[in-house]
Amino acid sequence: MASDWLGSVVSINCGLTLGVYQGEVSSVDRASQTISLKEPYHNGIRCPLPEVTFSAMDIKELKILDIQTAVNKPSSGLGASTEASSGPTGRHSQTNRSTHPHVTSSSSHTNTAPITILRRAPTAPSNGRGAAQATSRKNCARNGSTGGPMRPKDDECFGDGTDEDLDTDFDFEGNLALFDKAAVFSKIDGTSSHSSRPQHHSTQAEQKPVSYRHDENILEAKPVIYRQITVPQHGGKDYCTDSGLVVPSVPYELYKRLLAAAERWGLSLERRLETIGVCASQMTLTLLGGPNRLTPKNVHQRPTVVLLCGPHIQGAQGISCGRHLANHEVEVILFLPNFVKMQESVTTEVNLYSKTSVKQVASIKDLPASPVDLVINCLDCHENPLLREQSWYQSAADWANQNRAPVLTIDPPASEQPQTVEAKWTLSLGLPLPLAERESRVYLCDIGIPKMVFQEVGIRYLSPFGCKFVIPLHPA
Repeated sequence: MASDWLGSVVSINCGLTLGVYQGEVSSVDRASQTISLKEPYHNGIRCPLPEVTFSAMDIKELKILDIQTAVNKPSSGLGASTEASSGPTGRHSQTNRSTHPHVTSSSSHTNTAPITILRRAPTAPSNGRGAAQATSRKNCARNGSTGGPMRPKDDECFGDGTDEDLDTDFDFEGNLALFDKAAVFSKIDGTSSHSSRPQHHSTQAEQKPVSYRHDENILEAKPVIYRQITVPQHGGKDYCTDSGLVVPSVPYELYKRLLAAAERWGLSLERRLETIGVCASQMTLTLLGGPNRLTPKNVHQRPTVVLLCGPHIQGAQGISCGRHLANHEVEVILFLPNFVKMQESVTTEVNLYSKTSVKQVASIKDLPASPVDLVINCLDCHENPLLREQSWYQSAADWANQNRAPVLTIDPPASEQPQTVEAKWTLSLGLPLPLAERESRVYLCDIGIPKMVFQEVGIRYLSPFGCKFVIPLHPA
């Protein structure tokens, strides 16, 4: 009886410690209660030993994967499993139809169970043989008969289900001739030409509507006028916005008349200072990092900004900007020398600034020696260029140039000479003044002057700002 199972492919589960083995039964000893497997696989991996012997005490479960009459030697890969068939003694083996390993409750937690692959019967050939012959071959394989020589291992793994008796090659030229390229391309081009028909153009084809791309406007638009601002007196230099609109520069005399006309219509200096302070502070907050820097989680790294202001309107504009920055939790240090007499607008802005509980110094020695995040320069004045010769101005300019921090200059005066403080950004107000050629990036701020006020001084004006209050300008 034991010799009847020699050559059969079995799977032996020895528990969690020893694992699962698969192989061909080479010997069965009923006296010592042992079974030996040759060319075994341990947990799906080929064992280095040619033969392994198991005691009945170590075996938790034994499954017959294939009996000796229809055995598929495991030398071609992992042990293959087929449908269970009855042995010569009438015993019935277990049926294993799943491609996954069958694991009992005693070994349900192991992840190294052997992999068994189902072997399907070959498909019916396409060379005219009857279905009965294919069915008989399938039945012979199930009953244990080989039905012919064993297939090579490559065919056993990759050749199942393929048609092995193809006598004719695929006709590429014939199938390519079925594709009428001329008709397809003529349809793509919007014409009605065909390879087998004479070409003709109908009236409907000529009146076919034009197709538009995804970035084209269907509605017909008027041509864009890029020079929408014209001035009676040109400053000698043109700028352009990101959208291509031309913004001309104006001389300081025309700019001064524009501000005076705005004040007559109610745009007072105080309202202008507030607008400039808001726009300049918004630009400054963007330069400091915006929402990436000013967050509640980054309170320990608040940016530091130094304001260099003089006793004039440009200084008052810088102080207004510093007040708004301090309201947004920016560490602001205001430098303003002690003067006996200052303009009323400067005094008013200083009083408001003092309510923000930020630092104000009057000496360069009190400014930080280490680099800060940003320096805002408001030292220059349109009316009095002689301020550059004073000692406090020169000391402040030297400190700004030596601090190695980026500089933002607000409302610089029109001059062909380079600025004393090297600025990375320049913010002009309303309309730009002719500035000297330098590497500073020019920005323009909307200070709220109405369109009719521009017309009063002879300027044909159409706002270039769009949805923003501060826009970059590029040399035209």
